[in-house]
Formats: sequence, structure tokens, C-alpha cells
Amino acid sequence: MNDTTRLDERFATLRAEKRPALVTYVTAGDPDFETSLEILEGLPAAGADVIELGMPFSDPMADGPAIQKATLRALEGGQTMARTLELVHAFRQRESQTPLVLMGYYNPIYRYGVERFLEDAARAGVDGLIVVDLPPEHDDELCLPAKRHGIAFIRLATPTTDAKRLPRVLDNASGFLYCVSMNGVTGGREPVVQDVERMVGQLRERSRLPVAVGFGIRNAAQAAAIGRFSDAVVVGSALVEAIDSAETRHGAVQAVHGLVRELAAGVRRGADT
Repeated sequence: MNDTTRLDERFATLRAEKRPALVTYVTAGDPDFETSLEILEGLPAAGADVIELGMPFSDPMADGPAIQKATLRALEGGQTMARTLELVHAFRQRESQTPLVLMGYYNPIYRYGVERFLEDAARAGVDGLIVVDLPPEHDDELCLPAKRHGIAFIRLATPTTDAKRLPRVLDNASGFLYCVSMNGVTGGREPVVQDVERMVGQLRERSRLPVAVGFGIRNAAQAAAIGRFSDAVVVGSALVEAIDSAETRHGAVQAVHGLVRELAAGVRRGADT
């Protein structure tokens, strides 16, 4: 197995270009399978450097109203874990370079079967996992098996992660670190840039992994501000809301790709200042 992953290669390329990554989140199967695939396939050309794909779950405790609604739309449309992996596989037929990370909760993975899930995910072309409700004390259940399948296990660090807890959180982390910019759920208030910069600095003192910042980043100006000191900027709720507010499926595709182009331009502007 090649030790250099798509995530490693992407972040190495961006370091050479001296700019942060734009990481875009959408929910698998929102608003339906076909539209979701069309959105996914257009994200790299619009400027997404890494894609996070949400695994729909009926009790998304860390997600705000926008992503909760997206999850409900997907589930009502028949989205399952098998369909989510099918979506990744279909995406990989056209796009082999852009890293794709699955994000969500442990329950759907557990119900699918951990080993079966990891085998199918690796075969489909998944590069990493973000599982928000599985602490490091349970690394044997998913984190370590995922790494054996060549799938990175990405940790979240929050403002409440203290110095004593942080080493345990960072243990066995791979791919990149997800720095949660504020307490609360996704899509909340605007992050305080100075506080986030301090958090990123603390993470860099403890780990050599790239640091991505998410939660509360909604527009190009915010993306530019956060991108000046981070390795990646994550935007999710704003993209999901663009899908929700669109009047047609085609309009949803156009709205998401248009916003991603704006965000990508913002990230690049921030890197140049």
C-alpha cells in the first residue's frame, strides 16, 4: 500500500503554492442522489480542494438546523450508507485526484458493520473519516482499523479541549486536524478570528498535521481571514443552505458551485495578503 495518500499529496501541493485548502461540506443524497452527484462532480472545478461528504443520520447532535434539514431531505429521499458509498464510487469514476472525507456519526457505520464499511469505503475511494461522537478511548473500534485500510482518521479539537486532553485527542490522528472554531453546533455565529488563530497556534505546537478550521465560516471574507493562518478553511452550512433555498435541482447545483467559486477566490486573496 502506498503510504502517500491523496490528502497528503493535496496538502503538500498547497504548501508549495503557499495557500490554504478550501474544504467544502455537503450532505450525501441532498436533495436527491442524482443532484448530489452532480454537485459533487462540479466541486473540484469550482475550487474545492478537499470534499467532506456527510453521512446522513437521524440524530445529528453536533449539526445546526441547516445540516439537520439536509440530512432529513436525504433520508426521506432514500439515502442509506450503501447509497452514500455508491455516491463516492460514482464520483471517483470522473475524479481521481480530489480527496474525499466522510463525516458523521458512528451509529450508521456500526449498523453497516465496521469491517464491511471500511472495505467498501476504501474500495469506493474514501480518503478519510471524521466521526464526531467517537472519542479516542474507542480507537480500537474504528480509528486503528481505518488506518489499516489506508483511510485517515481526522480528529476534532474544540475550544474546550484543554492541554491535558489534547495529546490524547491527537494520538492516532492522521490526514489533518479539524479545529472547531467555537462551541456549539455547525452554522452558528461568526467565529472570533483572534481566538481561532490562537487555537491553531496551539495545535501546531503539538502536531505536524495540517490544521483545518470549520464551524461558522460562511462567506469569502471570513474564509480569507481564517485562511491567512490556517492550512484549510471548511465551509458547510452555507453550501447546504444554498441547496435548501434553490427553487429547482439545477438551481441548487448552480448555487453551490457559484458560492464555492466565491469562497475559493476569497481563500486565494487571503493567501496573497
